[in-house]
Amino acid sequence: MCGILGVIDRKGVDEHSLRLMRDTMVHRGPDDAGIWISRNREIGLAHRRLSIIDLSEAGKQPMPSSDGTIQITYNGEIYNYLEVRRNLKEKGYIFTSRSDTEVIINAYKEWGLDCIQKFNGMFAFAIYDENAKVLFLARDRIGKKPLYYVHDHYTSRFTFASEIKALLKDNKVSRDIDFQALNYYFTFGYIPGELCIFKDVRKLLPAHAMIYHLDSGEKKIWCYWDVPVMTNKTASEDKLLEELDSLIEDAVRIRLISDVPLGAFLSGGIDSSIIIAMMSRASNKPVKTFSIGFEDDKYNELPYARIVADYFGTEHYELIVKPDVFSILPDLVRQFDEPFADSSMIPTYYVSKITRGHVTVALSGDGGDEIFGGYLVYRASLFDYYLRRFIPFWIRNGVARAAEYFPDSYSSNNIIKQLVRMGKDIDDVLIERYIHLFFKERQRQRILSDHVRMYLDNVFTAPELSRLYYLNRREGDIINRLTYADLKTYLPDDIMVKVDRMSMLVSLETRAPLLDYRIAEFSFRNIPGDLKVKRTTTKYLLRKLSERNLPRELNIKRKWGFSIPLAEWFRGPLSSQIMEILLGSDNKYCSQTYIKKLLDEHKNGTDHSTRLYTLLVFSLWKEDVIN
Repeated sequence: MCGILGVIDRKGVDEHSLRLMRDTMVHRGPDDAGIWISRNREIGLAHRRLSIIDLSEAGKQPMPSSDGTIQITYNGEIYNYLEVRRNLKEKGYIFTSRSDTEVIINAYKEWGLDCIQKFNGMFAFAIYDENAKVLFLARDRIGKKPLYYVHDHYTSRFTFASEIKALLKDNKVSRDIDFQALNYYFTFGYIPGELCIFKDVRKLLPAHAMIYHLDSGEKKIWCYWDVPVMTNKTASEDKLLEELDSLIEDAVRIRLISDVPLGAFLSGGIDSSIIIAMMSRASNKPVKTFSIGFEDDKYNELPYARIVADYFGTEHYELIVKPDVFSILPDLVRQFDEPFADSSMIPTYYVSKITRGHVTVALSGDGGDEIFGGYLVYRASLFDYYLRRFIPFWIRNGVARAAEYFPDSYSSNNIIKQLVRMGKDIDDVLIERYIHLFFKERQRQRILSDHVRMYLDNVFTAPELSRLYYLNRREGDIINRLTYADLKTYLPDDIMVKVDRMSMLVSLETRAPLLDYRIAEFSFRNIPGDLKVKRTTTKYLLRKLSERNLPRELNIKRKWGFSIPLAEWFRGPLSSQIMEILLGSDNKYCSQTYIKKLLDEHKNGTDHSTRLYTLLVFSLWKEDVIN
């Protein structure tokens, strides 16, 4: 894993500035660093290297082609690079290194922009083609590796980087806040799509590529991949299980290629446990596994992780996380460069830290929920769907109208919410149910200050992006439409961001076999929704597969994930600290009165831990980056 950077400037690229920008990402690549600047000094590329494959100087970046007309800076791993390399050698290409970087260069020379269709991996790269005078940028299909850019249309200056902090080191990049992005942050806890918290900065979306023309200063962006709609509706459950077992086994196998020590995260849940099972199949020595737990038994999954570790005879390591998060939280928040309120960043950091003490690469179970229907909200959405099919509209509408007359004090009651939903359109209900809103529209109107609301023109509806993906997937069933929306929003913009930043903070490369694009395509093409969520059972098909591979005493019905006892911490050992941070400084973005109300209600028993954490992260980020 690495950090990449590039600057195009007709006035000339300053090498000192390029070096400073590059070295903000030293954590992404502590092993080596490089810079290349064109002869006319109009383009500069930079790289920070975490050596994984071909540890020699031959793998150094930015890397030139054999004739010197192409330069690449690249972050990630191409897992099928040996296969692509063999294909290219048959076509006459000569290789001087064992690195996958050189494979990308020659693949581009052979297939041009279509080379990305040949790669199975996680990647973000930039290729400068001197003859064509273009910069070609691409990001992997799922969005595992990040790529941010700034394009000044007036000066034709273009910069890109793996992390926003590198772009902000350039004094030509404004730190003005994008208030619509801020609105999204308080809605979802993350900023979705191509938006960033800073007006000038944008993300290249997953499965997208870009061409920037140096002569004209124009760019073109396109989507090069998407999962298919369901076409195979006749395959039996046993046949699907056989194919899925083979696919996951191969996805794990190709992710075991490494010239440095390798291990795996283990929570004791289905996803990570299946990965351990497949790693044990492929390895002739014990797998190194790493787990974290909490003193509160309700959140502690270490006993389940030990069952799996003992069953497969792994070399197992554990760490108990204690509520001293304020000692590390400012550093974690800083690493994201923009507000990011997924509290599981904390356990992800700790499991990455303990893992990095023993290995450089770790496999994880990320993606199982989005690809195979693991979230409880899918089950609840299915309930809503069938409820509307079997209860006549006139009954549902009458009940909903009556429920609207309940006083506001009843608004948080789940039964009242269900009654009000009964009169709504099914798509509206499913989207409302599916999207987890940190602050709903009425709450955002109260939490955001007059200053922010002025820029938003009092428009607070933020779930349009998820709605768009869901509604555009008309061909699928309810579950496949919802998982598709997650694949396009929550997975790349929350889960992948969290794992990348927290693992890279300790210079650890993570690999997610369940997010192999072949598995994603297989799932959406072949697995109907009722084999993802079957009655009350989520992730049904993957659970059936786990019965073939995992110990019987493992309780695979539970689901915690990387949860932490945030509500308890905010009422107990961390209560005074969070109050001091949230109320102790001027805040032109949020209402202090409403913050105080949330703190008081949480102390008295109402669980506002998610909202308070969202405000806490924003406050820490604002003090560090803006103030």
